[in-house]
Amino acid sequence: MAAQRLGKRVLSKLQSPSRARGPKRHARVTVKYDRRELQRRLDVEKWIDGRLEELYRGREADMPDEVNIDELLELESEDDRSRKIQGLLKSCRNPTEDFVQELLGKLRGLHKQPGVHPPSPSGDRSLSPFQDPARTAPP
Repeated sequence: MAAQRLGKRVLSKLQSPSRARGPKRHARVTVKYDRRELQRRLDVEKWIDGRLEELYRGREADMPDEVNIDELLELESEDDRSRKIQGLLKSCRNPTEDFVQELLGKLRGLHKQPGVHPPSPSGDRSLSPFQDPARTAPP
């Protein structure tokens, strides 16, 4: 009889509702992005990398470190964007006019990414505004 009671206790613990649901899951916080926009940006970035490799073939050391799409999108006009791109490509010995025009065309369909902030006035790029200890310190 004691074995029956023990068996019932073990069985009831195994079948308890808290155990039947499995391990407790933690909620995940996600941010929704427009996948189409992200894919377009990725395609433009890949295109830029490929074209820069062609333009600077044999002179990769002269290639600009980065063509920042968001910086270009922040500029007011296409003329400003064109001047910025040409400034980045000043060390290129190959003709860059086609690249500049194609890139300007690709930029027309893109939007600046939300949450991307311009660099701080001090020029310190090591911390984003969200990581700045002065901004995140408790009051």
